[in-house]
Amino acid sequence: MYPSIESTVSDIFSADWSITDGRVVPKTDDIVLKNGGKLINATYLYADLAGSSRLAQTVYKETTAKIIRAYINTATRILRHYGGEIRSFDGDRVMAIFMGADKNVRATRAALAINWAVLDVIRPAIKEAWSDGDTICEIEHGIGIDTGEALIVRGGVRDNNDLISVGAAPNIAAKLSLNPPVGLRRILDLGSILIRSVGRAGMVGLDAWCSTGVPGCARLGWMVRWRRGRAGCKRW
Repeated sequence: MYPSIESTVSDIFSADWSITDGRVVPKTDDIVLKNGGKLINATYLYADLAGSSRLAQTVYKETTAKIIRAYINTATRILRHYGGEIRSFDGDRVMAIFMGADKNVRATRAALAINWAVLDVIRPAIKEAWSDGDTICEIEHGIGIDTGEALIVRGGVRDNNDLISVGAAPNIAAKLSLNPPVGLRRILDLGSILIRSVGRAGMVGLDAWCSTGVPGCARLGWMVRWRRGRAGCKRW
């Protein structure tokens, strides 16, 4: 095994990249495993159900599994509705990539819609489904968004590999969904939507979106701004 690993690492480091520009979000088969890559300009969104480990320690695992499935199913449907391409599932987290001229606006609208679904669909459904639903329905979640250039490659071995996004946008979006600043995880009982830069994420004004039928838009009182490494609240 060890000689094989040594030779594989050597082959990876010595191979020249074959990178092309991507105009659409690539699928696994679009990229060569050995040395292929697609360079894209895209907006990344991570939606993460917070506290699922704690939930699993307090209720039956079957109940926890149903709640996680409900969140992932809901988030996936909404992300696809707004044109996001799902490229990763990781336990209770889902990642979508948006491309196109209005990618930032669609990603943020999807985030607002997921917030609406958590508040007005999933939480009430938990209350009705279980006798102790009142004690477990207050689920929280985090959504991180960032936009920029990313390199998509394949990692793993034959028949056991997946796409990997390399760049600031996917890295920061993932971190924002998991680690909101202390005290900002709950925003008027809405969870967290953290956007690295208001300008880059396409947030040109919330009032205009409230007339477009985005679910839950009118209920959002505070939005977190993430700029120059500091978080702060601004009233919309």
